[in-house]
Amino acid sequence: MEQQVLDLLAATLQPAAETRTNAERHLEQLYTNDAFPVSLISIASHTSVDLSLRQAALLSLKTFVLRTWSDSLDDFQGILTTNEATKDQVRQSLLALATSGDQDRKVVSASSYVVSKIASVDFPDQWPTLLPTLLQLIPQSHENQLHGVLVVLGNLVEDGFDEEQFGKSAIELVKCLYGVATDEGKKLTSRALAVSIFRACFDTMEVMYQTEKASIKQFMQDASDAWTPFFINVLKLPLPPIPPLDQEHDTELVAWRGTIALKTQVVKALDKIHRTFPHLLSQHTLELFGTIWESLQAHVGPYIALYVDDSQQGRLEDVDRLPYTLDFLVIEELDYIQTLVGTVTVKRELEAQIAPEKLSNGAFEGTWIAQIMIFLVGFSQITQEDEGLWDFDVNVFLSEETSETANYSPRNACSYLVQKLCKFPVLESLLAHTRPMYEEGSSSARMKEAALFVLKQTLDELDSCSKELNPDIARAYLHYIGLAMHDEDDFLRARGFILAARLTTLPSTGLSEIVPDYARQTLAAIDQDSSDIVKVSCIRALQEYLKSLPASTAREFQVQTVAAISNFLSAQDLSELKESEDLLDTLVETLRDAIMADPSLCLEHPALDVLFTMASYGASSFQTTILVNEAFESITSSMAAKGSDAYAQLCAKVLPTLTGALDVGDMTSENALSDMAVSLLSSLAEHGPQPLPQNFVAAVMPKLYRLLFSSNEPILNQSATVTIRHIISHDADQVFAWQDPATGKGGLEIVLFIIDHLLGPDIDDASAAEVGGLTVELVEKAGAERLGPYLMQLLRIVAVRLSTAEHANFIQNLVLVFARLALTNAKEVLDFLAQVHVEGGAGGTGLEVVLRKWLENSVHFSGYDAIRQNVIALTNIYKLHDERLATIQVQGDLMVDNSSRIKTRSQSKRTPDRYSFIPVPLKLTKVLISELANPTSPSTPGLLQTQFQDHSDEDNDEWEDEPAMVDLSNPTTTAELMAFADESRYNVRQWDDETQTYLIDFFKQASTEPDFRDLYQGLTDEEREKLHQMEKASIQ
Repeated sequence: MEQQVLDLLAATLQPAAETRTNAERHLEQLYTNDAFPVSLISIASHTSVDLSLRQAALLSLKTFVLRTWSDSLDDFQGILTTNEATKDQVRQSLLALATSGDQDRKVVSASSYVVSKIASVDFPDQWPTLLPTLLQLIPQSHENQLHGVLVVLGNLVEDGFDEEQFGKSAIELVKCLYGVATDEGKKLTSRALAVSIFRACFDTMEVMYQTEKASIKQFMQDASDAWTPFFINVLKLPLPPIPPLDQEHDTELVAWRGTIALKTQVVKALDKIHRTFPHLLSQHTLELFGTIWESLQAHVGPYIALYVDDSQQGRLEDVDRLPYTLDFLVIEELDYIQTLVGTVTVKRELEAQIAPEKLSNGAFEGTWIAQIMIFLVGFSQITQEDEGLWDFDVNVFLSEETSETANYSPRNACSYLVQKLCKFPVLESLLAHTRPMYEEGSSSARMKEAALFVLKQTLDELDSCSKELNPDIARAYLHYIGLAMHDEDDFLRARGFILAARLTTLPSTGLSEIVPDYARQTLAAIDQDSSDIVKVSCIRALQEYLKSLPASTAREFQVQTVAAISNFLSAQDLSELKESEDLLDTLVETLRDAIMADPSLCLEHPALDVLFTMASYGASSFQTTILVNEAFESITSSMAAKGSDAYAQLCAKVLPTLTGALDVGDMTSENALSDMAVSLLSSLAEHGPQPLPQNFVAAVMPKLYRLLFSSNEPILNQSATVTIRHIISHDADQVFAWQDPATGKGGLEIVLFIIDHLLGPDIDDASAAEVGGLTVELVEKAGAERLGPYLMQLLRIVAVRLSTAEHANFIQNLVLVFARLALTNAKEVLDFLAQVHVEGGAGGTGLEVVLRKWLENSVHFSGYDAIRQNVIALTNIYKLHDERLATIQVQGDLMVDNSSRIKTRSQSKRTPDRYSFIPVPLKLTKVLISELANPTSPSTPGLLQTQFQDHSDEDNDEWEDEPAMVDLSNPTTTAELMAFADESRYNVRQWDDETQTYLIDFFKQASTEPDFRDLYQGLTDEEREKLHQMEKASIQ
């Protein structure tokens, strides 16, 4: 069978798609053959087989295991194909391969991954020997074999252990890892891997700490006491001399990379300990700070030599995901020293060292804050690699400048560290460091740019904290900024313009009188400078000026800014603009700020034409779309506020462009362009006067009608539906009087056709999400008399569609149709629904279908108005005391499973959550109670201040600040983030006083009725307590 499998694997590597697909299908057909996984392992084990085929075998084995091994795996596909005897053979053979000492690390890594997946479901019950075998192998393995054992062990710690299993083996595991890490006879990379695994143990320890604090705290203290001296010794290790970096297997290069890998893992481990269990390192905090400090000072020179003066490639890691380039080590050291600066111990020491009585003539020369400026500026220099990328693509430069990049570099790390240091006299020290750069003339342009970069980060942080700047210091910096603005180096010149805008517009600098002059220089540079880097920096800098200039002055700059952006656009290759999202966003943001100076002036210059041009190229960008909509909404609302004539002029200018964009989007199948155009039309209609300009409906409705019947795009359909709702809201008479020339149908009939189409079974929930709002608007504007028999038919269709709706927003939209009617005619709504019959699995009477959906989803409704209307409608229904409601059973409370085991997705599918079933009146009462604000919640008026006061009393002698960055590897953090996957969490539930007052009055009245006393017995303890607290609060 091996030859057959080998041939199929070779076919999966062929370039022909059909050949690959057929081979993959044939491999899947072999899943039921017990010899198949054994054959794959055999192929992967043979060193004589081509490496690509060995890797393909392990990839196929991974897929086989994930799909068929156990129903506890998330990707399990429902068929258990392997018997226990074969499974045992696979386990042993695969572990032997992973720990065999195979020379190819890719094979070891791939096989170890499969071992960890099997272990995640089989260890320890079906594979009790796994961990003992690994721990036994560690002290007796040769170097290559040790690597495989560590890789398997690392995967097991990260993915295969649960807390109970880890707890049983933690002492022996950590002891073995310590033995490897401290053994100077082992490879540096093996020692680094051992430290990495030790760090991964802290994730599990943090979870266990929640339930076993005393034992875990003691265990971690013992481990920390043993490991910390080793960590400090590693930190003190000097880097070897920089070797030739182009000789891959040179011993000097191996030592260089190994030292960096080990030091990097040690810093990461220390940072992890400090973030999760800060008390463990409290007695070593100052020593660690000093050691990291000295390490950073020692690494500035090699870093500059490798990446600033030379163009060596950074951000490299090996197949085991161990970083081995110096830039990675520097990043970790900068992040860790930032963590240490957040401790009270370090902060007090730093403050003591720069106390006035310890300074010579009040100067900071020679102090730690002067020293830190040296390596902050050194590490903030633009590397040759980045300079090449930025010169080639200005979009990359902008993404770095706005910190909207995944490329986290030492420069980024420095910006975060300097923000943390702003509690100290950073500006004074940086000025002392910057002055000789310009006055002595010996510093490079990169060094000068880095100093101004650090200044920019400092100013941003001080401004965010509302701290004032010394005007004398500001003017001293302004002199050097002016020199930078006229320097020959493009990047220094760009930094000068950016920083000039930031500094001069800060209120406390007293430089407001020179803002117009600097703004004019910036405008001139957009047209005259030869560098695109400088041009886009100036365009971005204009945002600062436009926001700070007086309104009258800003209006003067509006025309010039629009012209500058227009000229810049005309010089660009517009075909490449679609791929330059950050550039496009910068242009739109600046144009938006210029427009905001006085939106009403846009009819007098080509601002709208420029905006629509950029909108057409950025239609596929979510961020660009938002910015364009913001700008256009400002224009629309401003013109509408000036009266019907001004709004009509705006419509005359923009409607041909927007409707033309719809035609272009339709012809070219550019859905994004159509989305953008409809979204802008929606803003135009939303802010329009009553009535709308003549022929507005005739210009817009045919386009929207055609789109809704031809598009399957949810966003497009939603925007088009909302636009029609706004049109009806502002000028229903024009809609009803309009007749479509293409079909001869009247406006009312067209809208009814649209609603019927959107509520049809072929339209998905997302596309029809806004049809409920359109239906309500039509019913209220047209009235029962105009709608005639169509009204009952319309409501019947809504009830039927509601029975199959699944998306929360769509359900809310449809329910609110009946809720709005129930505000004034609750009994008529119930009577009508009782006469409707809904077919299908969720069928029954319309009353049953609608109330089930309504009550089971009310807690997820969002929006003040929607919640208020829903609450009032439900109370109106409650007050009817309709006997029919008591006969309808709906979903009640969740039946909680007492098991502490975390459910996987596949387990959740097999054993979904179970709920009790209760009558409608009880469920309705529970829903209304859930809408009551909790008297102990921070959202309750008057209690927010108390919440902050309570927390301010908490004290932690060691840890002061929150972690500067989220640790995504932390399982607790991951769990908190993943909790947002719960759809209900997207709907932020906030209470308004009017609704709360109404509910309190309702419950006061209802509690006196006999029916309520019976319902009270069905409430949970929490619900009863909430009512009790409400009663106490209302008395007070």
